[in-house]
Amino acid sequence: MKKYLLTGLLVWVPLGITVWVLKVTIGMLDQSLLLLPEQWRPDVLLGVHIPGLGVILTVLVLLGTGLIVRNVLGQQLLRVWEGILRHIPFVSAIYNSVKQVSDTLLSGEGNAFGKVLLVRYPHVEAWSLAFQTTVPGGVLQQLGDEYVGVFIPTTPSPVNGFYFFVRKADTIELDVSVDVAFKSIISMGVVADPEIVVSGTAAKS
Repeated sequence: MKKYLLTGLLVWVPLGITVWVLKVTIGMLDQSLLLLPEQWRPDVLLGVHIPGLGVILTVLVLLGTGLIVRNVLGQQLLRVWEGILRHIPFVSAIYNSVKQVSDTLLSGEGNAFGKVLLVRYPHVEAWSLAFQTTVPGGVLQQLGDEYVGVFIPTTPSPVNGFYFFVRKADTIELDVSVDVAFKSIISMGVVADPEIVVSGTAAKS
């Protein structure tokens, strides 16, 4: 009886979680329909709610925005819009920070993270996966070149985490891709790459 129950769970748990994630995601994207005038909303026109129409609208908006911004006139309008936002106190700080992050993560011209590291966190006898990031020049002037910036993501949601400056000598560089490290973090270590190789050494403390 127990093995049949576990087998059933192995089938339904991944499926159930997948359906739940899709439902939440579609529900969030359906909120884009609220941007339409009330008389144009599908719920009013059709008299029935059809999940997923917001996804279609979101994709169309993104595609339309991309097409507009790709031409000369669209780029000029974007520069004007960004110029206005950058002159609004408080808003400019938020917009600039978010834009820099999104440009780094979504642009195909570079990697958001340089290397996968092991760092001592949350105490000196524990190790956590971390990603090396760029270090602001002002910080390097204060701390020196022997320090690196690291982002330590939380599990199972790697979009949240902590940002620290640590000594290079106190880190271990891993010969593993960022994608593999993210997979390990999201799965809480259940899914790990057996070919992870330690290519660096950490200083003894």
